[in-house]
Order: sequence, then structure tokens, then C-alpha cells
Amino acid sequence: DIVKSTLEQALDQDITQAAGLLRLHFHDCFVQGCDGSLLLTGSASNPSEQEAQPNLSLRARALQIIDEIKTAVEASCSGVVTCADVLALAARDSVAKAGGPKYPVPLGRRDSLDFASESVVLANIPTPTSNLTQLMSIFGPKGFSLTDMVALSGGHTIGVAHCNSFDNRLYNTSTGEAIVDPTLENSFASNLYSICPAVNDTVNTADLDVLTPNYFDNSYYVNVQRNQALFTSDQSLYTDSTDSGDIVDSFASKKTVFFKKFVLGMVKMGQLDVLTGSEGEIRSKCSVPNPTSSSYEEVIEPIVSTGKRSRSGHVHSEL
Repeated sequence: DIVKSTLEQALDQDITQAAGLLRLHFHDCFVQGCDGSLLLTGSASNPSEQEAQPNLSLRARALQIIDEIKTAVEASCSGVVTCADVLALAARDSVAKAGGPKYPVPLGRRDSLDFASESVVLANIPTPTSNLTQLMSIFGPKGFSLTDMVALSGGHTIGVAHCNSFDNRLYNTSTGEAIVDPTLENSFASNLYSICPAVNDTVNTADLDVLTPNYFDNSYYVNVQRNQALFTSDQSLYTDSTDSGDIVDSFASKKTVFFKKFVLGMVKMGQLDVLTGSEGEIRSKCSVPNPTSSSYEEVIEPIVSTGKRSRSGHVHSEL
């Protein structure tokens, strides 16, 4: 309830942050598991996950909202709720606030003690220029089916993207010369050229879903059908395989089917390589590990002990 009420106050002021919060959960879980490692800050000599290239465009306000939620939770029940669980709950409640499905979020994740290196981030976050084979080379080893991957891609029904994340479809990125991507619908392409007048534009943004950019529905898949998807990775779902294309068609025709599969994918994603039991910790602040004090551990450990102490990939209690 504390997570939801704090989040709703923030989203009532700016609903566009829902997409940013959903993305934080995805970028956390796909790199060394759902452990809150994305939230840790680094230094010039030891850069954190946030400094890795795929994370440079994460919304600063979304990170701030997580801190606000964590502060509110700590004020009510200090040392009980992890930042990893806050991320999972905030993503779920953001989807619901934007019009998407509600779903149960298993709780009990522990926070990691350290963040991943840039090379690990690069190896585990799909790029906007990925084709279908490259997407599944990342999703598949994590236990996701083709249907799971297409459903989770539907998260792009909300949010925006900077021009330099899709300008490979508009320009020769080496010379800056305009090109014509045959998989871009003409009027959509013309609009993107007006938004992004030059290559490597890191300022201007375009909506990921041209139809309902701030409403969580299935119109993303209609865009894909019409060759009006923003990323190469989005359009590849329809152009690279009849199997994935059939899934796109089914999601485009029935929102309820998409919502059902999206929920299954999100629940599965939320349990990727979680830390449980005595693994990790419950951070008091999401941006830094706890002080390495034995007395501090003695205070909180009896509260959070579950008895089962294994990195099983599953969390133990459910909300």
C-alpha cells in the first residue's frame, strides 16, 4: 500500500514516468538478476551499471521516485523491504496506473552487495538495433519463450526513445546521409525525419507507440503490423519470422490475450536469479550498500530470515 500510494502521487503529476519505472525493473532483472544492482551508484574509477551505455538514457526522475518510495517504506517498517522488491512492485503498479493489467508480485528478493560490470550489462540488455535472432539469443538462455519475448516487448506501448536509438533506420550512421528503410511506412518515416533532422541526435525523442503513447494497451502491435514501430528490434518481430508475426497478430487483435501473456512474462522476469535468505542484504538506501557492521546485521537478520537459504531463482512469499 505504501509503494502504491507513493507511486500514484508521482504518476498523477507525470504519467510518462510509468514507462521509466517499468524499464528500470527490466534493466535490473536482465543483468545479474532482480537484485536492485541497477540502483547502486559507482565512482569515476568504478562505474556502476547506470554508467553503462544501455542505461545512460534511464530516467533520472524514475530513479528518484524509487528513492522516494524506499524512504516512505523505511519510515514505516525499517529494514524489512528490499529495493529489489520496491522495483518489482513499482513496475507492476506503474503498468496498472497506465491502464495495463494487475498481477501478483512474489516478494522476498534480497538486494545485491555490488553491481555488474559494463561488459555484463552489454551482454544482457538487447539493443534497439537487434534482429529477432539476436533478441532470442538474450531472452532464450534466461528461460523465455518466443511468446514471452514478444509479450514483454509490448512494454513499448508506453514511453519514448531518443533519436540516436533508432536513427540507423533513417541515416547512414557513418556518413549522416539519409537512407530509406524499406520496413518503415512512408508517412511514419517522414514524421521521424522531422523529429530527428540529423544523425546521432541525443536530445529529441519520439513516442514508442504513435497511437496511445501514455496508455498501456495493445496498440504497439498494431504499429508493428503497419510498419510503424520505432526500433529495428520492434519491427523484426513481424518481418523476421512468421512464428513471431503470428504472435504479433494475435496480440494486436485481442488485448486480453496480450495482457495474459504479458503478465506471465513479467512474473517470470521478476524471478530471474533472485537472491533469497541470507544472500545479499536489505539496503537502507537503494544507491549504496549497507555499512559492513556486524551489529547492523544482527538487528535485521532475524526479521527477514526465511529458513530457506538458496539462490534457487524463486522467491518465497506472495502479494
